Amino acid sequence: MAAVQLGIDSLLSSDPSWLRTARVGLLANQASVDSTIRHTRDRLLQAGVRLSALFAPQHGYFGELQANMIESDDAVDGELGIPIFSLYGKTRRPTPEMLTHIDVLVIDLQDVGTRVYTFGTTLALCLEAAQVAGTRLAVLDRPNPIGGHRIEGNLLDLDRRSFVGHFPIPMRHGLTMAEMARLYNDAFGIGAALEVWPLKGWHRSMMYRDTGLHWVPPSPNLPKPESTLVYPGQVILEGTNLSEGRGTTTPFELWGAPYLKVKRIVDHLTGAGFEGLALRPAHFQPTFDKWAGRGCNGFQIHLTDLDRYRPYATSLALVQTVIATHREDFSWTAPPYEYEFRHLPIEIILGRADLHQHLERGVPVADLERSWEPEIDEYRKLRAPYLLYP
Repeated sequence: MAAVQLGIDSLLSSDPSWLRTARVGLLANQASVDSTIRHTRDRLLQAGVRLSALFAPQHGYFGELQANMIESDDAVDGELGIPIFSLYGKTRRPTPEMLTHIDVLVIDLQDVGTRVYTFGTTLALCLEAAQVAGTRLAVLDRPNPIGGHRIEGNLLDLDRRSFVGHFPIPMRHGLTMAEMARLYNDAFGIGAALEVWPLKGWHRSMMYRDTGLHWVPPSPNLPKPESTLVYPGQVILEGTNLSEGRGTTTPFELWGAPYLKVKRIVDHLTGAGFEGLALRPAHFQPTFDKWAGRGCNGFQIHLTDLDRYRPYATSLALVQTVIATHREDFSWTAPPYEYEFRHLPIEIILGRADLHQHLERGVPVADLERSWEPEIDEYRKLRAPYLLYP
């Protein structure tokens, strides 16, 4: 039996008054399953819930679509005959017309604890749309797979707000989806009619492997829980011409490029004091995405101590090392990226206009981290009233 009970279990055991009378919409994907791998859609139907619409986040309702502006279309559920509305296609937020189909929007999505993962922005946009339409919103909670006790990185500057960052939170935010909903709705003044259905048995130091739950990839390039542990740092590579391992079986753990000289990197990092990981030189050939069909020189990240590993700081330092040792070949990728057509992708990923320039100038990452400490302290105070778990 799983050590953690999910939000869907809390909802069904509490049996709120609207559960069997309201028209319910469900925002979910293939990872919206319970501890026995039953889908939330089926759990709701079995309980007699009147599902009148389904909603799909980025990657589609079945999670089959790759990243970065590969959209899904609206569709119709073949069994129920109800609409499946895409929130990553013609629109990224529920439209008033979509919400006329429902009285309550239930959200059951597996987040991965990282600001740029778009499910958090989709949650924020749903809260905003629900508030305007007067629609009740219920969030079924799921574990943060990288734990809830560690926070890392700078806060988002609102002048770099995008679909990969809606509110000023750090890259590794330390929240579950229900906690994020509470924070967004109250601290950032949305004011929707929100209910959250919490986990049972989860505490903030738990990683996903501790929960006893089956892992279903919430998106195509996070195939296992370990992928999420490196993601808060390695996602930075999406803003560079380095491969982040898409098109391989270990995305975000593998990284490199055809131009990379492994010995240069190793020599430059000697004595650098990276903690909690080992870098194994590796050669790989992506089947799609950057450098598809080309042999890439690089490394695989092997985690050795999760208490000491800092993914965001580590990957910033790795990118800075590549800049220092391969300045003639390295480059930042150009727009567009996740519906942002003006600013460099690296700016909206990092959430700052100038952070990538600090990396270029060789400002030590430790100095950058120290400069973020006051805003992280303020964020800790801001989020404290909305935490649900010890």
